[in-house]
Amino acid sequence: MCILGITGMHCASCSRIIEKSLMKVPGVRKASVNFATQKAYVDYDSSAATTDAIEQAITKAGYGVLREQERKGEVTLRIIGMTSDHCVGLINDTLRKVSGVTDVKVNLATEKAQIWYDASAVKVSDLIHAVKNAGYGAERAAAPDLEKVAREKEIRNLKLKVLFSFIFAIPLAYISMGDLIGLPRPTFVDTNMLIIQLALATPAILIGSSFYTSGLRAIFKNRSPNMDSLVAIGTGTAYLYSLIASILFWLGLSAEKPDLYYEIAALLIAFILLGKLLEAVAKGKTSEAIKKLMGLQAKTAIVLRGKEEVEIPVDEVEMGDIVIVKPGQKIPVDGIIIDGHSSVDESMITGESIPVEKSKGDQVIGATINKTGSFRFKATKVGANTTLAQIIKLVEEAQGSKAPIQQLVDRISAYFVPMVVVIALFSGIVWYLVSGEVTFALTIFVAVLVIACPCAMGLATPTAVMMGTGKGAEHGILIKTAAALQKARDVQVIIFDKTGTLTKGKPEVTDILPSLGEEEDVLQLAAIAEKRSEHPLGEAIVNEAKKRGMSIPDAQRFSSITGKGVEAWHGRKRILLGNRALMRQEKIPFDKVAADLERLENEGKTAMLIAIDKKLAGIVAVADTLKEHSLEAVQALRAMGKDVIMITGDNERTAKAIARKVGIDRVLAEVLPQDKELEVKKLQQSGKKVAMVGDGINDAPALAQSDLGIAIGSGTDVAIETGDIVLIKEDLRDVVTAIDLSRYTMSKIKQNLFWAFIYNAAGIPIAAGVLYPFTGWLLNPVIAGAAMAFSSVSVVSNSLLMKRYKPKIKK
Repeated sequence: MCILGITGMHCASCSRIIEKSLMKVPGVRKASVNFATQKAYVDYDSSAATTDAIEQAITKAGYGVLREQERKGEVTLRIIGMTSDHCVGLINDTLRKVSGVTDVKVNLATEKAQIWYDASAVKVSDLIHAVKNAGYGAERAAAPDLEKVAREKEIRNLKLKVLFSFIFAIPLAYISMGDLIGLPRPTFVDTNMLIIQLALATPAILIGSSFYTSGLRAIFKNRSPNMDSLVAIGTGTAYLYSLIASILFWLGLSAEKPDLYYEIAALLIAFILLGKLLEAVAKGKTSEAIKKLMGLQAKTAIVLRGKEEVEIPVDEVEMGDIVIVKPGQKIPVDGIIIDGHSSVDESMITGESIPVEKSKGDQVIGATINKTGSFRFKATKVGANTTLAQIIKLVEEAQGSKAPIQQLVDRISAYFVPMVVVIALFSGIVWYLVSGEVTFALTIFVAVLVIACPCAMGLATPTAVMMGTGKGAEHGILIKTAAALQKARDVQVIIFDKTGTLTKGKPEVTDILPSLGEEEDVLQLAAIAEKRSEHPLGEAIVNEAKKRGMSIPDAQRFSSITGKGVEAWHGRKRILLGNRALMRQEKIPFDKVAADLERLENEGKTAMLIAIDKKLAGIVAVADTLKEHSLEAVQALRAMGKDVIMITGDNERTAKAIARKVGIDRVLAEVLPQDKELEVKKLQQSGKKVAMVGDGINDAPALAQSDLGIAIGSGTDVAIETGDIVLIKEDLRDVVTAIDLSRYTMSKIKQNLFWAFIYNAAGIPIAAGVLYPFTGWLLNPVIAGAAMAFSSVSVVSNSLLMKRYKPKIKK
């Protein structure tokens, strides 16, 4: 197995292209590429393939390769001041221009930038400096607890800024506009109006100084204005115009008392800061799924140091440590029990409410709860490698990825801010030429700049994706990317692998029909043949022989005949065990047992023929039982209008018998493992969007080929790389929930984008004064600022409503 970092991947389809290229390399057994982590996991036969050949396949496909051990630097920065997708694009471009940076991912909703770089060419301080030069703040992302403290500190600072900005802005608004609604104004205010307005407006402007440092740097240094630039230009113009008009009046260069806009500048700063505060609070709530998962972690662990039991922080537990767990305690890390017995509540990982009995040799999962007994276990996975840590990582990566629908928003955001500046200037100039009034034109100019801030558009998709992937994690569904979350909605055909997916994958021997010798003889020879096989059917035969107390010696020679059966030599006997195709290949007649074969297969059993030295010795029948909720899941999918297909290597009669039990009409039987991918491709060529549900190992090529790969995982193997979605609990009803959650999330994204686009589409023309000639109504910049803040908060709040989501199938 080798792990390679991939550069140049821009979408999920890139991973498919690379996987196909890798599977063409002789000796490669399995290849899976994770778009979210930008890594390729390649399982290959070192005697037939080399890492050089694997790397060449990737580069020929048009992508770059970075060996995992050569990925010298990786850091996550917390970005301060990002407010829209325009900011995301600017920071992304800025970081990519830094020499030595190999890859960058910036996420607006989490306010983080993940950066891969060559540590010999660039330092983290250089990356932080580059971000600051772009007009934003940056610092290393802290540990979850510290990050929570930092976010709370940021919210406290915003609260203070909002409080003090309104302390200055409200009196300013009162003395400036109070007389318009009949409010009294003291005489001393009238006589000192200009100086009082300036004295109140200036502190408000200083409180919002970050808008000016960030916005003006973006314009003059980066030549790419951002949302802060719009605020800086709008409020700065209103303030400077008022200041100059005041100075001219004081110097006697202006005879009439000027119209001033101090209150507009101050109130805009106050309302925009209020919007940022509400947005920060709301965005913090979108990551509650991660917080809940992190809250499951144990804080300390009792380990054996010499002969003493020592309690240490869980982060200090090392692989190989002997950990002691007492009744009622959380299991701190993953491991294997070496002494003791207990029952463990694994519901937070697997969803199973009934505690699982554990004894020596059994695996335990970190964050699960020990119920009754006490035991000792050897730590096998610690830190970032534990099951819970992998789940958290997958959820974080999904929340940091972009849905395809986001590409439209990204393209618009790239041109939006410069376009708004042009519209504002054009509107202001036109109205100045029409009215001849500078103040009127200035009002139009400021209103357009302020109402057009694209925050709502930038937040529409990532906040919904964060909530959708978070809700998935709560229900044991790990959605690896936002693209997978979107694709699940569009799936038309769902293919289920049979063994281990629809069925439990733990078959048992049900019938032994000897043609030569006794039943015991046939079973023993079949067990000898299958002893070295890893197939579940072979395991069932071996287990049955062990149950009967039989000795099962090793075969001298063993070979697996793909799609047909096995061949083994024991003593001087050649044993063949397999299907009809194997018997036909070896020219062994089986007409005498054809009726028995048909009967067993009609009962849904897998009947295997056994031959000794080219003579038929009998039939061994094995049956696999359906998973508990397979029928319910298939019925729900069909009710949603999905075509459901079962695929298996079993013969058609057996396959159809199983399919009937779960309500599946269409069966693809006798399909060899390497041909499953071709069956998926055929459906895709007919114009269908196909999801493949399998165990993530034997079905890897089909999972990779499908539009959506859904891997059946387990509590101790959540990092299956092939599937786009991993079902931790092995409950097929979660396939229904995943598709339903995708529908719901996409619905929320569309609602968010609709309101964000409609808001700007309607707000900009109104602010530009298109209604003024007909109604005499003009949008006050203060109202525009309040509306802009409300639009962002409303989009995030709409995403937060997803907390109420309940699965379509009640459990």
